[in-house]
Amino acid sequence: MAHHRQHRREARTGTPYAEALDAFGERVRLIGPGQWDSPTPCSDWSVRDLVNHLTGEQLWVPELLMGATIGEVGGRFDGDVLGDDPVTAWSEAAEAAREAWAVPGATELTVHLSYGDVSGQYYLDQLTTDLVIHTWDLAEGIGRRTRLPAGLVEFALDEFSGYGDLSGSGLFDPPVPVAEDAAPQTRLLALTGRRDGG
Repeated sequence: MAHHRQHRREARTGTPYAEALDAFGERVRLIGPGQWDSPTPCSDWSVRDLVNHLTGEQLWVPELLMGATIGEVGGRFDGDVLGDDPVTAWSEAAEAAREAWAVPGATELTVHLSYGDVSGQYYLDQLTTDLVIHTWDLAEGIGRRTRLPAGLVEFALDEFSGYGDLSGSGLFDPPVPVAEDAAPQTRLLALTGRRDGG
């Protein structure tokens, strides 16, 4: 019985999504006072813009998991969602999203995204991959902790291998050519048009 309970707890806390939230949050807390306006590898996005984007993405989670449509939520999370205390804004949004995903059956729900209805699992995997890539962007922007956790890199590589060329989506720059024997993180970043600085 104890073993079963232990396993359930691990399943809840040890998901790639939870790990990706933690990895991004760890770097949010490393942002220095003068770094919020620093550039990131995302063209046109400062460190603050990047954190704002990911915070907004997490704010959507409880709404979409409760069955709301994009239209119903409307522009509530447009613009600046960070306010005067960006670190707290991120932490609260991340915690609310984490709790929403912890509800049993969340991954089996139907979620209404802008381009159609998808399973909760598909939405979760997409959120996780986005967090992984942008965790590196944030780390580069602040010059700290640019090595991503190996398990997250592998998860995102698996996801991307199912997407094909991403540049057509408009979400990412064209892939950067890298050696086939390049490190996993270097290969992952190259798929999204990013050059791994180390």
